[in-house]
Amino acid sequence: MIASEKSISAPPRGASQRLVVAAPVLLISAGLAVRLIGAYSRFLNADEAMHYLLALQPTVADAYRASQGTAHPPLLIIFLHYWGMISHSEFFLRMPSVIAGTAAGWFLYAWLRDVSDRATGLAAMSLVLFSPALIYTSAEVRQYAPLLCLMAATLYLLDRALMAGSPGLMLASALSLYLALLTHYAAMIFAVSVAIYGLLRIADMRPKASFLTAWAGTQTGAVAIAAVLWKTHISVIRHLSLTQDVAGSYLKSSLFHRQENVFAFLAKANLRLFHFLFSQGVVSVIGMLLFVVGIVLLLRARASGDRGRRPSARQVGILLLLPFVINCGAALMGAYPYGGTRHDSYLAIFAMPAIAYAVTRWRPSQSWARPLAIAIALAICNFTVVPAGSYIRPENQKKELMDQAVAYLRGSAAPGSIVLSDYESGLLLSYYVCERDITHSGELSEYFYISRCGNYQSASLLPRLWVFRADTFPMQVQDLAKNEPPRGRETWLFQAGFIVDREPEFQELLKKYGCPAPRRFGANIVVCRIEIGS
Repeated sequence: MIASEKSISAPPRGASQRLVVAAPVLLISAGLAVRLIGAYSRFLNADEAMHYLLALQPTVADAYRASQGTAHPPLLIIFLHYWGMISHSEFFLRMPSVIAGTAAGWFLYAWLRDVSDRATGLAAMSLVLFSPALIYTSAEVRQYAPLLCLMAATLYLLDRALMAGSPGLMLASALSLYLALLTHYAAMIFAVSVAIYGLLRIADMRPKASFLTAWAGTQTGAVAIAAVLWKTHISVIRHLSLTQDVAGSYLKSSLFHRQENVFAFLAKANLRLFHFLFSQGVVSVIGMLLFVVGIVLLLRARASGDRGRRPSARQVGILLLLPFVINCGAALMGAYPYGGTRHDSYLAIFAMPAIAYAVTRWRPSQSWARPLAIAIALAICNFTVVPAGSYIRPENQKKELMDQAVAYLRGSAAPGSIVLSDYESGLLLSYYVCERDITHSGELSEYFYISRCGNYQSASLLPRLWVFRADTFPMQVQDLAKNEPPRGRETWLFQAGFIVDREPEFQELLKKYGCPAPRRFGANIVVCRIEIGS
């Protein structure tokens, strides 16, 4: 990237050389291992169960139609429709995300090795592979790990294409971009950033007409995909009550409101973002400061001698900064959240390289000091996790806890009992007990979907109502008793998900319904028998 930096990536000698050569493989292996452990040891969260249930349709056309009720493009649901035919165990459903999250680290390393130097690539790969938030999202049946992988692959293939003048590699890069656009809407911010970066790179080159035609064609394709998604999906879900409820609940702090101060909002949003990525207060502040330092160093760096072949440091700096600027603007307009939630996890692909660039400009007297400092920072993050956003602590998401809860329900609830759940809990009940989706179909009452659940009758709160709350639960139970009178049948409450341990008032209310001491399985699963006819 800069001529004076060649010494940084010069191959070391002897044992040090062997260690540097082996480092990418060792890091990838370790990153894969921690993701495999997480994918195997935890029960599905409600969002994961929802994605699987939406894909559990008779035909792929039905799966596509089901995906249109979500806030995401259809690719993952369609993929899960076929993937789930092979096996629907938690571990198997999560394997694509595990592989994608690990591969994202390698693609990022390979890209930075080409456009900068090996040391920056290794540092950035370490941060991506061992960020607590990215480990967690890479072991979920969600869009975020595939999105990271596809974006990193796009960058790697794009610069390979630009350096080689290869239309074929340009088309391969475009394919990765198209798949990213069909995976998550954050890819639209990425697509704009990459298009501007591509223009800057091409302005420094004298490419052949065939190469220019290939690049222009790929950009046209990206615009066409975005236009189709807007017409068929985005313009529809913008007006759904569920989308508006989400924007007004846990995403409220990530969207700008007119009564707020713009600068105060941006300051808090950036702090929350880096706290999300590092899950530890002090390290997240250091990471944010290093990001700023890295961007400043890149933008102020002098152009290298191979201008036009490799990108200049300034061009890379612009690329790494652009998504943050665009996402901030989108949040100020209320179009896309910016802050400490998984929706902005894609920014790790741009934050970690800038941090790595700043770290690798530090030249301590001992060569081992820099990797040791990175290792200590990541260890602090992973062993003193203070998470941001929706999160279930690993000790409360052990698969054994869900197995015990399901066994207790089946062993205690008589056949024909009513099993009552809110929407989040109903998703998990569908997967672990009913083996069918009880949350989006059935006999409709004012507050519930009523349907069969194996040997039981399920009553699942409507999706727009989301979770049980102390102030609305009495009228909901009254409605259920009126429409599904107990008639001697038992009624059991099954509650599990992100929200359970945040509702002490609701747990106190259960005493009035004959459940003074509910059975708890960790902090996020509650099962108890209640009296709804009293």
